[in-house]
Amino acid sequence: MSSLTLNLLSITFPLLFTQNASAIDEVPQVYSNIIKESQSLIIKTESASYPLIRPKAKYTLDMFRDIKAEEKGLRFNLAGVEKGKLYYGFIKPKDGKYNYPVFFKKYSPIKNNSAFIDITKMGGRYDMIDWKNNQNGIIGYRVIDENGKILYDGKVAFKGASPFYIDNFIVSGPYVNKLTPTSAVIEFDTNIESFARVEINDGEKIFFSNGQKKHHEIKVFDLKPNTKYHYSIFLPASGYEEDYYFKTAPEKGSRQPFTFAYISDCRASNGGGERFLGGVNGYILKKVAALSAFKNASFVQITGDVINGYKTTKEEMLYEYNNFKHILEPYWHYMPFYIGMGNHEALVYKFEDGNKWWKIQIDKFPFKTQSSEAVFAEAFVNFENGPYSEDNTSLDPDLNTTDFPSYKENVYSYTYGNTAMIVLNSDYFYAPSMSDRKFTSGNIHGYIMDKQLEWFKNEVKKYTEDKDIDHIFVTVHTPLFPNGGHGGQDMWYNGNNEQRAIVNGKEAEKGIIERRDELLEIMMKSPKVRAILTGDEHNYNRMLITKDLELYPKDWDKEKITDKDYFREIWQINDGAGGAPYYAQEKLPWSQAVKGFTTQNALVFFKIEGDSVEMEVINPDTLDTIDKLKIK
Repeated sequence: MSSLTLNLLSITFPLLFTQNASAIDEVPQVYSNIIKESQSLIIKTESASYPLIRPKAKYTLDMFRDIKAEEKGLRFNLAGVEKGKLYYGFIKPKDGKYNYPVFFKKYSPIKNNSAFIDITKMGGRYDMIDWKNNQNGIIGYRVIDENGKILYDGKVAFKGASPFYIDNFIVSGPYVNKLTPTSAVIEFDTNIESFARVEINDGEKIFFSNGQKKHHEIKVFDLKPNTKYHYSIFLPASGYEEDYYFKTAPEKGSRQPFTFAYISDCRASNGGGERFLGGVNGYILKKVAALSAFKNASFVQITGDVINGYKTTKEEMLYEYNNFKHILEPYWHYMPFYIGMGNHEALVYKFEDGNKWWKIQIDKFPFKTQSSEAVFAEAFVNFENGPYSEDNTSLDPDLNTTDFPSYKENVYSYTYGNTAMIVLNSDYFYAPSMSDRKFTSGNIHGYIMDKQLEWFKNEVKKYTEDKDIDHIFVTVHTPLFPNGGHGGQDMWYNGNNEQRAIVNGKEAEKGIIERRDELLEIMMKSPKVRAILTGDEHNYNRMLITKDLELYPKDWDKEKITDKDYFREIWQINDGAGGAPYYAQEKLPWSQAVKGFTTQNALVFFKIEGDSVEMEVINPDTLDTIDKLKIK
């Protein structure tokens, strides 16, 4: 790291992600009974009216990233945190592969929304980064409120030695994404708008950012399959540099062995400490990442409920997403984490209806910038090969306009060697209250809409016909067959097939159980689909779907998939044991098929070796082996 000659003493560590919270956009045609009135919204039915609860963010990134350099250290302006503690410590680059801060023996009290780090007192035996000689360093910090709840973990780079200055640096990342045999996308955020470049193998290949920006997604390409590459990120204005490595995916169709990990539901839980870290169970998530790295996983798939969510502002959603990514960051430098959507990724408008807990909620709009789907795409870098949206279907209210949220980066597929992963979104256009209060329109929890189903059918067909693919895994947040905690939801709703999506007051043709069977039909017709990887229920269990199971309500008068010639056995592997509060097992019609049920934390590993697929389930907290299974 080199020093800037520019005096940055008065520059504030910039604030990110601003939004005009007071503006209300026009109501999309897909909704019914919602009226824009006096720069607000109201749901009006024949019998009642339900006013909008004004969106408000309790926490945002802005609150925790407003930092000024002073003569002896750094001043943190923590708007919204009146009292508490600021813990801090140096981060020493290359002092081990996965660098978290080592906290100093003292903390700074937060008083009147402010805290100060006196760097001059971190000398001598506490100066393990030699900042006095180097005239620079990185400090990791943790904000805790007066009740002991962890709100935020962050980092800041400084330079100088009394007076100090804020350096230009990487505030989030880098993250390795969209890994292929010949390319990857390196994602990171800088604290100010910056030019940046990524160098591969000490300048063997150089890739540049597209202009000055804070958010960078730099694709590195023309690489060789199954090859380890060192990469360095440079910020030319300040000379700031970080160095890591990744390994490209093997050639498509390669039968060499590899392992991947699967889990979901990492949102915050009870128990204190890092189990509730700004909307995320940081305690378990760190252990998930560490165990995945220890087991040499090539990638980790996490499908839904990674944060608490259900927020009313984009800023608070991005704050929680940032906390999730920051926990995984030291491991994400080296291997990709692929993220799917769940119900807790919901960004919503809430309407008052007298219910003290569960308000009327719909997917926020405008869909292009404020929907759950748009903010999810802003937070993560996933593949972009999914369907466009639910436009141009029988439910589309206007074929000449884009009326639905985008599927960009929340429905996608990818391959690794001889294996394909298809990621579905069972919480698209999600209106959380729709299943029991149909005052407007939206989609219910667990329902896959028509365009996504069509895309899924084509995607399974494509990989089934691909001679280079031996195994297909399908992952979706909601189980097709719930077993512990969601018998009244997911793709069952206590056997109520009347539950379905509603668009502009018009119901979808197929009910939830019929749609479940259509998903099963697509998977069962492909001999390559090995398992359905689900979550939502906060436990681990596996279930072999067989002909002798009762999969329907007693009064079912429609076709049964168990009577079809194409029916074959298939595994449902549920692992929602990523740290969210547990659910015990329920009594359901297929309960006799459930094996290995546990409410302990669990991480599933799949070892792929040619035609063979073996599964091992390990508790990331205790390292206890929970389950083993040879799938093929």
